[in-house]
Amino acid sequence: MSRTWRGAPPPAPEAVGPLGWLRAVVTGAPLALVTFGGLGLMLLLRPLERALWGARRPVTPRITVGVCRLALPLLGVRLERRGRPLVGAGAMVANHASWADIFALNACTPLSFVAKAEVAGWPGIGWLARATGTEFIARTRRAAPAQRAALAARLRLGHRLLVFPEGTSSDGRRVLPFVPTLLDAVFDEGLEALRIQPVTVAWHAPPGQEATFYGWWGDMDFGPHLLRVLAAPGRGRVEVIWHPPVAPAEHADRKALARTLEREVRAGLEAALSASRP
Repeated sequence: MSRTWRGAPPPAPEAVGPLGWLRAVVTGAPLALVTFGGLGLMLLLRPLERALWGARRPVTPRITVGVCRLALPLLGVRLERRGRPLVGAGAMVANHASWADIFALNACTPLSFVAKAEVAGWPGIGWLARATGTEFIARTRRAAPAQRAALAARLRLGHRLLVFPEGTSSDGRRVLPFVPTLLDAVFDEGLEALRIQPVTVAWHAPPGQEATFYGWWGDMDFGPHLLRVLAAPGRGRVEVIWHPPVAPAEHADRKALARTLEREVRAGLEAALSASRP
């Protein structure tokens, strides 16, 4: 069942003038070169990495970090980091506002995402997601046991998995209720010492743009939204706030854990957005 959020009407499409198209081409060409050049390098190195370390990925995720750090300025976004990412094995959860969250989070630290199965088939995005080690999940009761086992296995290998527990993206101005079932794997046997880190992603629009500029939700198409971002004349920014890690073992069940994580992420977003208001 889809959890697509439609709680606010998407912005009306805006015409992109000649200057906007010029900005989009000038920034989009190097963005494509950096993104797909990095992808090509990862595909070349992955067989060697697999031969030396098996399912572990100590090298190629760092290429993704470098690519995303180069990509954000090309998207006209300044990255601001608060706190420190989790060191070592563990899981992370974050609010979800946009496809651009992937660049912001990957620019901070090596990690792998957990995404809904439909993403694997999306043009461009799905290809990149598969190449960077995303774990795809189908939201059906029948698939749940196998998916829990797959996620737990990756956590045992030391992969840091990042989940968007809202199950959908929003306009970036709120945190939607967390879905407890997406946290099942952290309660698997043998992961009692695991830590899970709440992360807040707060987007701030370029000057003169509406507050939801970076939000991507409902039935909005990827291509026009990317064009809008590339064509914008000003620079925006994104805050990535790494909250203190939480121990799942200290919570009675996944629902209690989800409430704690949701509370931390929401408080971080509300504080970040309040501080940016004039």
